[in-house]
Amino acid sequence: MILAELRTRYPHLATFGLGGKEMEDAGLDRVVRAEDVAHMGITEVIRHAPRVYNSYRRLVASIKKRCPDVAILIDFPDVNFRLARELKKLDIPVIYFVSPQLWAWKRSRLRWVQQRVSRMMVIFPFEERFYRSRGVDAKFVGHPLAELPRPTISREEYAITHGLDPAKPWIALLPGSRWKEVTANLEVMLEMARRFPLGCDYILPVASTIDQKKLAEFIAGHEEWWPGDANAAMKLLNIRLVADAREALHHARASVVASGTATVQGAVIGNPFVVVYRVSPLTFRLAKRLVRYPPEIWNPVRVDADGNLPIAMVNLIAGRRVVPELLQTRFTAENVVAALKPLLADGPDREQMIADLAEVRRSLQPPPGASSIQQVCDAVEGLLPETQPGGGPKSTAGV
Repeated sequence: MILAELRTRYPHLATFGLGGKEMEDAGLDRVVRAEDVAHMGITEVIRHAPRVYNSYRRLVASIKKRCPDVAILIDFPDVNFRLARELKKLDIPVIYFVSPQLWAWKRSRLRWVQQRVSRMMVIFPFEERFYRSRGVDAKFVGHPLAELPRPTISREEYAITHGLDPAKPWIALLPGSRWKEVTANLEVMLEMARRFPLGCDYILPVASTIDQKKLAEFIAGHEEWWPGDANAAMKLLNIRLVADAREALHHARASVVASGTATVQGAVIGNPFVVVYRVSPLTFRLAKRLVRYPPEIWNPVRVDADGNLPIAMVNLIAGRRVVPELLQTRFTAENVVAALKPLLADGPDREQMIADLAEVRRSLQPPPGASSIQQVCDAVEGLLPETQPGGGPKSTAGV
């Protein structure tokens, strides 16, 4: 979207760098393909390290050779902070869009932002306060998810398309977008659906990063519950696999959502939900020691009964706990049902959460007058040199 907007302003703009197929379709000369360097997990990174390093060197060489007028770095901090160092050496201004969560952990990297980033364009309102109080030129531009129109498919059409009973309430289950998250979170969600019949149908959005056949096999794999048949299992539990998470959240009565971007989706849609998450005990203990929020984001003494700070982005945006969080040992089928029931029935608990989520959605809207993408492009335009003879500036690196 950034490239498309820039090309409407500068038709002769030359762009190159690291990106995905959609960026290539928008005109990016892909020096490095994003899919070639996006590896998760220690063993994956080690196995692919030589190729990743060679890709990085090729990207740096292209920057030195083509000497762009400005660089746009998007998220991806492990690569982009190193690129920002090289760009700084070449005196190339850097715009960083979608801040890494330095306000939560790895605070030592803040000096890299202070030294190497010209403009930080952030998508959460508290991030602007965090950076500006630390000498970084930062601007809140709004969250792109808050700018999307609501799904238009009617409940009746949705029910017919996915074989749902329109007379029943529907509960959306969002266990995560990575396979490790799915295996850690979905089992408890399935147990909830099996042991506590709430008279509901269940909608399970399947992220594009998840193999649907593999997911069905995982559901069928609990042979102590049913005889290893995925179709029988999903029919017994009234679960429907769907592709679009936003549509599922829009039509669900309430949802169970693994901590992550999906909690922001739930907030902007306005669907009441419960946040859940489970990782290995060691990972959780390490995170509990490492994650610290500055006072302008969250008062460090405001922990839950287990001494945990909030992890759901919607609670951090609101500055208070507006959705319940069930983490680690508290993430049980019984606890999920207890948290869900008040959200399914009409009453003060449901009404309060809907009002709180509406407030969060309003806080994520871009400032009046321009979309988040337009504001990023305004920042790029402000750093570009005057128009070159022949129409348009020399080049910008979309990295």
